[in-house]
Amino acid sequence: MRDSKRSSALARAATIAFAVVLCLAGDSRAADSRPNFLFILVDDQSPFDLRLYNPHSILDTPNIDRLAAEGMTFDGAYHMGAFIGGVCTPSRHMIMCGRTVWHLPNSPNALAEGKCPPNLEQQTIPAVFRRAGYATMRTCKTGNSYEAANKMFEVRRDASKRGGDAETGSAWHARQVLDYLDERASSKDDRPFLIHFGFSHPHDTRMGTPELLAKYGAVNHADSNSLPPANEKQPALPIGYLPAHPFPHGHPGLRDETTVSGVWERRDERTMRNEVGRQFACSENIDIQIGHVLKRLEAMGQLENTYVIYTSDHGIAIGRHGLQGKQNLYQHTWRVPFIVRGPGIRPGSRVEGNIYLLDLLSTLCDIADVPRPETNEGISFKPVLLGQKPATRDLLYGVYNGGTKPGMRCVRQGDWKLIKYDVLEGTVRETQLFNLRENPDEYLSQHHAAEVVAMTGRSPSTSQRNLADDPRYAEKLAEMEALLLSEMRRLDDPWRLWNQPKDGLTSPPEAAPRNPRRNRANAAPAAP
Repeated sequence: MRDSKRSSALARAATIAFAVVLCLAGDSRAADSRPNFLFILVDDQSPFDLRLYNPHSILDTPNIDRLAAEGMTFDGAYHMGAFIGGVCTPSRHMIMCGRTVWHLPNSPNALAEGKCPPNLEQQTIPAVFRRAGYATMRTCKTGNSYEAANKMFEVRRDASKRGGDAETGSAWHARQVLDYLDERASSKDDRPFLIHFGFSHPHDTRMGTPELLAKYGAVNHADSNSLPPANEKQPALPIGYLPAHPFPHGHPGLRDETTVSGVWERRDERTMRNEVGRQFACSENIDIQIGHVLKRLEAMGQLENTYVIYTSDHGIAIGRHGLQGKQNLYQHTWRVPFIVRGPGIRPGSRVEGNIYLLDLLSTLCDIADVPRPETNEGISFKPVLLGQKPATRDLLYGVYNGGTKPGMRCVRQGDWKLIKYDVLEGTVRETQLFNLRENPDEYLSQHHAAEVVAMTGRSPSTSQRNLADDPRYAEKLAEMEALLLSEMRRLDDPWRLWNQPKDGLTSPPEAAPRNPRRNRANAAPAAP
């Protein structure tokens, strides 16, 4: 009996010791309980392309709609802006490192002035999660990104794929993810994963598949001397369409506004409707590819423990406000679509959020219980995802000054938004004030013109216009101007606008201008 008790005690002690060893060694079964992450990033998509944000849209995205129905939709998600024509580059830096726009390794003078630490790539999403024991994988376009951070992924399969078939288009990116999931299953890799599932579309050139182009009545138009054919299947002109922006945007020769194949400098109805059709064809193909990956995760029993995040690096105009590109601060371009599905998120929920893309690093760390790097400046929106609060912040700032300086700035608080333009050596100085609750599409006086109303079929109300010159809103304008200056100071914006104190700043030197005859784009990095 005594020997039996002694044997039982020894067995219990051995069991406890073995459990302790497993815990100290990081038992893979414990790792299995940590959530996976599938981060889907598309290139150049306005939230208002999606029916989820714009009920007038004819774009079909059943898989994105499913993510929203089973997760949370953000009505206030933003990228902070850019200081170069290739808006993608600062945006993707901010996503990876969680730092604000003037504190990036490629921000003007940031490294030299100590506003960005060296070797920041070691504190980015792939590096942080790889050190935490996650399997990290990336597929995306090449170029206009954060190359040093991209190298931190354990598996990387990048290529720019903007063609209209399975090998040259979005299906290629999906295949990289599907193959990676199969490889994990074959090797019995049971580490939690973080997959960066990026697409090269719907960024131009928008070479849609033949069947989807036909669905949206569009063609891959490449003749700059002719108009594309009209087709009743094409999407209507986008809400906010204008045949021209009411004043120069401040970036002469900007590629996205002058040389995009299929559009060039045209803003006529046939060109714009065809180009929106091409955008929709590419976007629906992305949705199809997302569906293939979701189906595979579901079949593997992995979907329920995976946070799926869908967003874009920034929005896009494509005819809205008479613009074509992403180098502006209107809502259609400053905002991004943002949807999250995952454990603990109430299905079909919708929030304002007031998040920046740079909040992603902090949030992923918070969800996975991974320590946030000290270099992070973002705010976790996990409490928003769990329904504990409706938004992360009250005030939002945006910038574009990839053209002439100081450029454009905006600030939003509550229903109110201010946009300032100080461009072309001071020859264009404009102020716009919008009440977004009453004027969510930021209609200007030009939208009230009879010919525009006839083309779009939309007649704005008398109050839906720029309110900056209305004396009834002078106090609100002054309040918003003060908020903008405060944010510019807080965020180390190195420029000041014409009606702001200079604060003793010496603005960074401007890059030497390119020869517009040799390269009308004057912003070649915007293409990849």
